[in-house]
Amino acid sequence: MAQILVLYYSAGGSVRRMAELIAEGVERVAGAQARLRTVPRVSAGFQKEVPSIPEDGPPYCEHGDLQECAGLALGSPARFGNMAAPLKAFLESTTPLWLSGALAGKPACVFTSSGTMHGGQETALHSMMLPLLHHGMLIVGLPYTNPELNATRSGGTPYGASHHAGIANDLPITEHERALCLAQGKRLAEIALKLQ
Repeated sequence: MAQILVLYYSAGGSVRRMAELIAEGVERVAGAQARLRTVPRVSAGFQKEVPSIPEDGPPYCEHGDLQECAGLALGSPARFGNMAAPLKAFLESTTPLWLSGALAGKPACVFTSSGTMHGGQETALHSMMLPLLHHGMLIVGLPYTNPELNATRSGGTPYGASHHAGIANDLPITEHERALCLAQGKRLAEIALKLQ
């Protein structure tokens, strides 16, 4: 079985729901299995939060999860047009994997959610691609053969799945956003299997 790592950070639950849909898309491909992982919150100096994993949540990602995966889906809420600090902090800890070339040649995709329609979704997606390119990963986007890219009135980009969650994080994932998450997981798994 090709292990596809779906690694994300979610503050309000929208990115977590997207990760679950991407994992569902992965598992629609024979020979592929999704492995959901998250990262802990980080302190911004003024926060004194102790990270904890909900009982029903996935475990924290370890470097071994990255080494073992055949492909990676990486997700984060958009934060000022960038990925969230917890995900960035985790990626900055992967220098040993970069030095060994452990991720080089593996396919990867990115996904995000924002509170507003123009809340930096595309730049957040690009910010997540940069460390993956440094690792030598092969970026997998969403082609316009997915009709939802033309039909969506909320999230969805050729750079990766996205979701417009609303300022209060109260907007559900739309039918088009859902279809694009499933398509992204499926496409990543199919490419990972071809590359193996």
